[in-house]
Amino acid sequence: MKRVLGRKQTSDNTTWLHALEHIEEYVTRQEVEAYANWAVERIREAVEGRNAAYAWSGGKDSVVLGDLCRRAGLERGFFAYSDLDYPEFVRWCMEHKPQSVEPMHTGYDLDWLAQHQDMIFATGERGQRWHLINQRGPFSEMYFAHRLDVLIVGHRVIDGNVCGKDGLIKKKTGEKRYAPIFDWPHELLLGYIHYNELPLPPIYGWKDGFVQGTHAWPERDRCVSLGQGYREVYAIDPSIIAEAAKKIPSAAAFLNALPPTQSGAAAAPRESSGFQRGLVATCLRQGATADEEVTDA
Repeated sequence: MKRVLGRKQTSDNTTWLHALEHIEEYVTRQEVEAYANWAVERIREAVEGRNAAYAWSGGKDSVVLGDLCRRAGLERGFFAYSDLDYPEFVRWCMEHKPQSVEPMHTGYDLDWLAQHQDMIFATGERGQRWHLINQRGPFSEMYFAHRLDVLIVGHRVIDGNVCGKDGLIKKKTGEKRYAPIFDWPHELLLGYIHYNELPLPPIYGWKDGFVQGTHAWPERDRCVSLGQGYREVYAIDPSIIAEAAKKIPSAAAFLNALPPTQSGAAAAPRESSGFQRGLVATCLRQGATADEEVTDA
C-alpha cells in the first residue's frame, strides 16, 4: 500500500481527487479485502452479546462503516441530521442510508443559529463546538436513549480523532464507543469505496469537499470572512442563503450586495455522480468553477 494522504485538516483537496482517481495505484483489491475482513471480525467481537448500534453520517467513513457492519451482521444504526445541513445532502442520505438506519433530528435550525450568530463560519475553539453539536452530542443521545452497551463509530486516527486503546473509546459518562477502522489510512478507505462501488454523497463534489468533509453549512471552517463563507455556500445552493437571510442580518446583507443577475438566480444544488470515476470528473470541474466564484467580501 502506498500512502500519499495526510490529515484532511492539513491536506489539499486536489491531492484527494488525484488519489481517488488513481486509487488502484496505491492499494490493491486484495489489501482492501484483508483489512475489511479484520474490521468485520472486530465488529463481531465488539457487539457479541451486547446491545449495539452504529452511527452513520453519510460521509465516506460511515459509508464504509455501514457496509462493514452489514457484513458483520449489525443492522441497527442512527443518522443524526439537522435543518442546518445542506438540503441536497440530507436528501441523498435519506435515499442511500442503509434500510435499518434510523434518522434522528438533532433540533438545530435557523432559529437556533439566529441566536448563535457567532457560530457562523466560526474557526478556532469556537468552531470546534460544531463537533460537539453535530457529533459528540448526537452520539451520547444515541447511546443513552437506546440504552446501548456500545456504539460503533467510523473514527480514524489519521483524521485526528481520539480512538482510545485499540479503537475502544471509554467516556467518563459511561459511554463506550468502538472504532473498528481506527487504524485505516485514507488510501485504504478510498480503496474500499472504489472496489465495492459504494456511492458517495454530493458534498464531495463541492468546493473543498474532501477537506471539509460532512458538515452543516455554517460550519465551513476555512473561510476568512463571512463574505467568503456565504459565497461558498451560495455557489453550492443559493436557496440556503435565501432562507437564512429571513432571520440572519449578515446573510441578508450578503444577498443585498449581490449584483441583480446573481441575486435573482435560483440554481439547483450541484450534484456529483454516484460512483467514483464520475465523481472525480465532477469534483475537478466543480472545484475549478467554485474557486473562480469565491472572493472575500
